[in-house]
Amino acid sequence: MALLQIAEPGQSPQPHQRRLAVGIDLGTTNSLVAALRSGVTAPLADADGEVILPSAVRYHADHVEVGVPAKASASIDPLNTILSVKRLMGRGIGDVKQLGGQLPYRFTEGQSQMPFIETIQGAKSPVEVSAEILRSLRERAEAVLGGELVGAVITVPAYFDEAQRQATKDAARLANLNVLRLLNEPTAAAVAYGLDREAEGVVAIYDLGGGTFDISILRLTKGVFEVLATGGDTALGGDDFDHAIAGWILGQANASEDLDPGAQREVLKIACDAKEQLSSADSVDLSYGSWRGVLTREGLNELIDPMISLSLKSCRRAMRDSAVELEDVHAVVMVGGSTRVPRVRERVGEMFGKDPLTDIDPDQVVAIGAAIQAETLAGNNRDGDELLLLDVIPLSLGLETMGGLMEKIIPRNTTIPVARAQDFTTYKDGQSAMMIHVLQGERELIADCRSLARFELRGIPPMVAGAAKIRVTFQVDADGLLSVSARELASGIESSIQVKPSYGLTDGEIAKMLEDSFHKAGEDKAARALREQLVDARRLLEAVEAALAADGERLLSKEERVAIETQMQELRELLDSQDELAIERQIKRLSQITDAFAARRLDSTVKAALAGRRLNDIED
Repeated sequence: MALLQIAEPGQSPQPHQRRLAVGIDLGTTNSLVAALRSGVTAPLADADGEVILPSAVRYHADHVEVGVPAKASASIDPLNTILSVKRLMGRGIGDVKQLGGQLPYRFTEGQSQMPFIETIQGAKSPVEVSAEILRSLRERAEAVLGGELVGAVITVPAYFDEAQRQATKDAARLANLNVLRLLNEPTAAAVAYGLDREAEGVVAIYDLGGGTFDISILRLTKGVFEVLATGGDTALGGDDFDHAIAGWILGQANASEDLDPGAQREVLKIACDAKEQLSSADSVDLSYGSWRGVLTREGLNELIDPMISLSLKSCRRAMRDSAVELEDVHAVVMVGGSTRVPRVRERVGEMFGKDPLTDIDPDQVVAIGAAIQAETLAGNNRDGDELLLLDVIPLSLGLETMGGLMEKIIPRNTTIPVARAQDFTTYKDGQSAMMIHVLQGERELIADCRSLARFELRGIPPMVAGAAKIRVTFQVDADGLLSVSARELASGIESSIQVKPSYGLTDGEIAKMLEDSFHKAGEDKAARALREQLVDARRLLEAVEAALAADGERLLSKEERVAIETQMQELRELLDSQDELAIERQIKRLSQITDAFAARRLDSTVKAALAGRRLNDIED
């Protein structure tokens, strides 16, 4: 009988009974993974005690680096070190070209029109790069929690469109992560904020990260988080502050802005460091090449004010959409590392007429909220404390009608999940087919909206124009992903499509990436087995140490204790090895040698409980 089988009353003797689920904040600049542990939801730290993982990936010829070492190599190996990849998720090659010289990479176009980045390991899509970050977070979580994850809630900006959400799910699939749900970042922050502060009323979530900005207006009422309106910009964030500062530095130094990738990364790092220092200092000394200068906080404010104004414009639009007055906003919650900039807090406070809440860690609150939701979706008992999350779609969904017009089927800020249907008809006599063109956007002309998908409904019975009745149904699930179906009501013929935008990965590309990852399956399995043995070994050592401290002197002879301590020491020495079988064998030896001790402890406990009691008392 091994000591591990001894459990306190009310506790499970099976440590892996709980379904392990996590929340992941996949950020532009930094990423985190959080989980519920010992009743507390908190970010999980790596072996060095760091909870933040820089969203940086560096490709070597034979391996991949993720996090701190990759970020440190950005200026010396810019073409193989990918930063801020979230900005490229779900975008076409044309979108990327609009970013101009902001990105020091060599791009190629794949079959899916997605921009691929040329690296020493070949062309890599933003989905593959993001998958490396997610894989690193998954491995960290499984190492810390001591088991395999059943799934994760991954957060995305509220203003992410269909293509960007699908790209995020594709990245999780490549990282061998089961997505329990895609959760809007502001909603995740509201979950953490609402539970921590027991808030009720209307709350504005101002989320300014490294590459994206979101504003969401929510009503919190007894566990119900209703999103009244959302807005933002998926191409606005702290990275833009860095580029503004870098441009100022180059101007002051009379240097050319046409830089090679290494020099570009160098000046951006100087700019980012200056921005961070000015959050607490009034001025900072700078140097670039032979130039020396000073940037004051007032100077920084002038550089970034235009971008802050863009974010506040989105805030005012969201307030109009929510039909809530500024004075009715109960609190303003700041989320994202870029909200540490004093000027951001100052101007947001001026607009809403109240000091924004900054006592919640803006870097961690999203991951914590996602982890709380993951616990619920994994089916773990939360003492009956259920959350109802009522998210909304960020942009209207519709289809093309005659004249190149956009007919909205589901207006923006509609609560999801949702299904809406609308009837259409033919416009030519004898028409037997109809092209369904699915769009997303707020403009009236299809040229100003984003094309999501096209499919055909064939076999319509020939009739005079206007006689056929075609019902088109839009369905948006809880992840914000869209399905569209068309049905001719008289004949019953039907056609449908799961919308996967043209910039998403094709099935062939996903299959190839999955196939490329299969060769790592054996390594992953071995690594997981080793981690499981290490967890069991440490747990056994802790149990034996506690038992020896409590009853070793009383129940063991000197020789028996020495024998147990010898086996414990051998197990400790194996903890730093990579020999899973040796650790497993030593666990068995230590368990076997402590069986007699465990039995004596149990007998001693029973005797103590029965001491001084009569048999009749026990039977009664």
